[in-house]
Amino acid sequence: MFRRFKLPFILIKAVFIYCSFSLHASEISIERENGKLIIKAGDDLFTQYIYKDDKRSKPVLYPVIGPFGKKMTRSFPFEDKIEIEDKDHPHHSSLWYTHGNVNGVDFWTTGQGKGKIIHQEFLEINANSFTASNLWKDSHGKMICQDRRKISFFEFNQNERAIDVEITLLAKAGDLTFGDTKEGSMGIRMAPEFRLRGKVARGSSINSEGDIGKAIWGKRASWISYWVPFEQKNLAISIFDHPSNPRHPTWWHARDYGLVAANPFGQHDFESKPINSGNIMIKSGEDLKFSYRFLFHVTDPGTPEVSRKYLEWSNKKS
Repeated sequence: MFRRFKLPFILIKAVFIYCSFSLHASEISIERENGKLIIKAGDDLFTQYIYKDDKRSKPVLYPVIGPFGKKMTRSFPFEDKIEIEDKDHPHHSSLWYTHGNVNGVDFWTTGQGKGKIIHQEFLEINANSFTASNLWKDSHGKMICQDRRKISFFEFNQNERAIDVEITLLAKAGDLTFGDTKEGSMGIRMAPEFRLRGKVARGSSINSEGDIGKAIWGKRASWISYWVPFEQKNLAISIFDHPSNPRHPTWWHARDYGLVAANPFGQHDFESKPINSGNIMIKSGEDLKFSYRFLFHVTDPGTPEVSRKYLEWSNKKS
């Protein structure tokens, strides 16, 4: 005879939660191919790190695919035949890091006289992350600075993926000044549905301080979140600024047409402070590190969920 045991309700609930989350999480893989790294979650494309492309002035992540195969970033300028997308700001290339005034050189925009960020080498490629070295050069080929970036990729379950970016700015060619301008720095150009205005706009936004909509531009916050309705749920892009970052909480260059960038430098534009108030100098031989998370998830931003996930991430990395 077999005895029948009853599991406590809390244990049953815990087993259910564990299974529902773990069974839907896919293993991350990274493959190197012709000037790019291809990052997959299981058999599905997550993103590509494009580091060698004559049409690009910097390494970028494109496309970025979120839960349920939804594209999280704009296709332009990689593709220009998608009717619902505006063809503005071609330098807003999906997901990237750069800045508009580095020792007076503009690395934010593209074109004649602008700087370029050039891939130097991969220092490490692991199962779900890589570390790369890049040289920042002006239009004459002079090195201005160097960066070392570690980018990590996660799929926690079918509703949640994340990209962590740790970027270290290295003053390898003398003193380095990241200047006071709104044109920077850790940026994403979201898919057109996330816009707050325009024909296809369905987006809403909030930050950690409770500011909503267009009011989030130029405000300081630990995190910022945009979302759109999707199959009776909300599909969100949340961006986290780590507490260890210089000048945390950062200011946000968050436009209603889909650009969002964490920018700790632009105090003149954001707060009307005197010009150069936002400058940060890195002495020759020294460095400065920033850490960010991009979370692509199904959520209800009206609940404390985003704050909880931010605290979990920031405490874990502290």
